[in-house]
Parts: sequence; C-alpha cells; structure tokens
Amino acid sequence: MHTSLPDFDMPNEEQVQLAAESFRLLSDPTRIKIMWALLQGESSVACLAELAQAAPTAVSQHLAKLRLAGLVKGRREGTFVYYTAADEHVRRLLAQALYHADHIDRDESAISPGSTRTPA
Repeated sequence: MHTSLPDFDMPNEEQVQLAAESFRLLSDPTRIKIMWALLQGESSVACLAELAQAAPTAVSQHLAKLRLAGLVKGRREGTFVYYTAADEHVRRLLAQALYHADHIDRDESAISPGSTRTPA
C-alpha cells in the first residue's frame, strides 16, 4: 500500500538503529538537562552537576555514554575536561521534544476528567 506512494521512502536499518540509540540515550531526564546545558555552551562536569542537580559522578557517567554515542564532545585542558554538544542537530531535536512536551501538557490539561475529547 505505502510503497505505491510516489514519495514514500523508509529509512535503512542502520539509520533506524542509530536514531533509536540516540532516543534511548536521551530518554533520561538528567541527560536532557545535561544536553540542554551543553547547548548553551561549553561546560565542566562540576557545573553540569549543579545545573542538572545531580552528583558529579553520575554526570560523568552520563557524559561518557553521550560521548560514545557522538552526542557530546570533550576538550581536555590540563586535568579538566570541558564538554560541548556535538552539533546543531541535537539542539533541534531537544528543542522539538521540549516544545512537543509543552504542548502535550497544555492539551491534556484542557481535557476534563471523563471527557471523550482527545488531544489534537
């Protein structure tokens, strides 16, 4: 059915797997806070821990996973490592996710209990 549509194009298996892995890594609230902070500029683990309200050791572990997935980059300066978001694609992805979450919140709050109306 869909294959008869003129512009129908499924992503290849590798694209699907990489996208799913990115979503999996970003499915943690602390990681979203870390990534959002990094999108504002370069930061250290200590600063990110404060912003994300998490322990520095936990932030380090999150950053290691995000770095391996190519979502963040690290720059060593002496004994310190400063992190940044890998690219602008991450900003757009997070911005859209947060925008969507904000609109889901509003749509659901407009529905009274027992209502048959569904959110748009």
